Amino acid sequence: MSIHSDAPAVIRQEVESLRRRIEHHNRQYHSLDRPEVSDAEFDALLVRLEALESRYGLQSPDSPTQRVGSAPLPGFVTVRHELPMLSLDKAFDEEELRQFEARVIRWSESEDDLEYCCEPKVDGVAVSLLYRDGALERGATRGDGLNGEDITHNIRTIHDIPLRLAGERFAGTSIEVRGEIFLGKQGFAAINARAREAEGRTYINPRNTAAGAIRQLDSRNTARLPLQMLCYSLGQVEGMTLPNTLFETFDLLDQWGLNTNADRALCAGAGQCLSYCGKLLQKRESLDYEIDGAVIKLNRRDLQQKLGQTTRSPRWAIAWKFPAEEKSAKVLAVDFQVGRTGTITPVARLEPVFVGGVTVSNATLHNMEEIRKLGLCAGDTVIVRRAGDVIPKIVQVSEEGAGREAVVMPGECPACGSPVEADGEVHFRCHAGLFCPAQRRQAVEHFASRQAMDIEGLGVKLIEQLVGSEKVRNVADLYRLTVEDLAGFERMGEKSAAKLAAAIEQSKQTTLGRFLTALGIREVGDATAAALADHFGDIEPLLGASIESLQEVPDVGEVVARHIHGFFSRSDNLALIAALRETGVHWPLGQPKEPDEKPLAGQTFVLTGTLARMTRNDAKAKLISLGAKVAGSVSKRTHCVVAGENAGSKLARAREFELRILDEEAFLAFLEEHGGAA
Repeated sequence: MSIHSDAPAVIRQEVESLRRRIEHHNRQYHSLDRPEVSDAEFDALLVRLEALESRYGLQSPDSPTQRVGSAPLPGFVTVRHELPMLSLDKAFDEEELRQFEARVIRWSESEDDLEYCCEPKVDGVAVSLLYRDGALERGATRGDGLNGEDITHNIRTIHDIPLRLAGERFAGTSIEVRGEIFLGKQGFAAINARAREAEGRTYINPRNTAAGAIRQLDSRNTARLPLQMLCYSLGQVEGMTLPNTLFETFDLLDQWGLNTNADRALCAGAGQCLSYCGKLLQKRESLDYEIDGAVIKLNRRDLQQKLGQTTRSPRWAIAWKFPAEEKSAKVLAVDFQVGRTGTITPVARLEPVFVGGVTVSNATLHNMEEIRKLGLCAGDTVIVRRAGDVIPKIVQVSEEGAGREAVVMPGECPACGSPVEADGEVHFRCHAGLFCPAQRRQAVEHFASRQAMDIEGLGVKLIEQLVGSEKVRNVADLYRLTVEDLAGFERMGEKSAAKLAAAIEQSKQTTLGRFLTALGIREVGDATAAALADHFGDIEPLLGASIESLQEVPDVGEVVARHIHGFFSRSDNLALIAALRETGVHWPLGQPKEPDEKPLAGQTFVLTGTLARMTRNDAKAKLISLGAKVAGSVSKRTHCVVAGENAGSKLARAREFELRILDEEAFLAFLEEHGGAA
């Protein structure tokens, strides 16, 4: 690293030497766990470098003295990725992995045996590092894959990341390095111990903590955490010829001073990949970082380029996902919570246990029949299972506790004291409706939510205050609130109150589908609400509809029809609808359509993956409104599969059957073409 300054040559040489020595010792200590000098010796080198840089004006962004963090920035700058940072398709079993290999063999048209580079799938945060002429110039988050956030100020604080690449061959080069930033298990335990002592709280899991840390506007907060990084690939590279295999590329990254995963392996064929995944699962607990599977990539770069990518994922790589993780925990008690529609649900309160990447302290038990099947009592030790973002589930009782207590459904609603009544064979319900505080608060939350009336700025905390003060006793009261009413609540200044009042006023202009969703009718989500609106055109025909006529609506069976009919048979619900309309809530009238008049009548669609510009339920509602049937699985009779980000086995099956596949952009254009655009 050359230094340009008016400082004497001997000083410039010493500064350059100090920087090299400090970076070397940083890597030995933080990355390789092989320190060569004492802390005192290292500190002396750093103090000497800081003094020389300050005295002679030799400060530089790539100096190790810049890792302490800086004052807060006003906000993040958007970074456009030269090459998209794609997500990976997933395989959950041997069959799906072998299907992946069959596709790779077919597309690559290679007569040679194919090799794959396998490595642990670190549960962290994907980032991009840009090195120009060997010096770190920019760090960015993955973002949506096309655009990320500039987090350079935070990246510089991470000791695992070199501020300058090792070696002398970087003049005229631009190298984008991609990797995963994470918190190791030991580091996470240490910061939780400090947080518990200082603040009486702990962080939930390492991944979320790392994600929050790299998005700090004040990089001094990032510098306090022992973040690490493992590099897994290169993005856009200019001015340099790269090896033709990923395995050799990893060796090159190591030579540059970048950390790669030592647990990687080169595997021939799906059989060896499966063997690697099995061995990795066995050593999962001994690793100092959280993993949720393995990443399997075609080793040869020329074949990677030949196979190319979809809009979401490379065709030459796949993520093998581990089965759900299980841990044992003691059930301290079983509480009962009241849902939005009054359903009483038992919840197990557990001794906190770390499972599936998160600390779990409670798990739903669904209903009393589930408790009976498990044979569960308070005080028992149970097996808790969690996979990815799935809600923790109690699998079985592993040990009966001493003095165990039977779980009994309370006779009164824990929120309002109203009688609890059986609803079918396994469910229990409080029928107080909006008179029950638990249901009232959640009913208002649901009413204001994005898929319903979409009242921006009406958050949970304010709703709790509005309901608690009885300013809002039912959802119609929202439209009677004044700016003065709102400004009187905590954290609501005059401007915020005026802005929220305007949002409430704006929400009066809605659609019938959104209005029906907002009412919170049992079993009526936004897709069913849209189908009802499309079928009846206005609310008056719906109010008097029989159970039989309701079943003529797509996606409405007998059970749902009875819930809808029962809702509109209650006088208090009809009074609430009338009150809402009196406040000015309105929607455009539609013309009821026969099912066979709709453009997608008779066609079956399947949705898979995550859509960025709408929810899956929104997409389902639009398809149903156009006459389509939306199924949960792919078959040869499926007409089209809509594949969002992180689409998995359904997308693979669609390709196998050679079905029509639409990515999100094509799907939005398709909706607009058929009159289903938002």
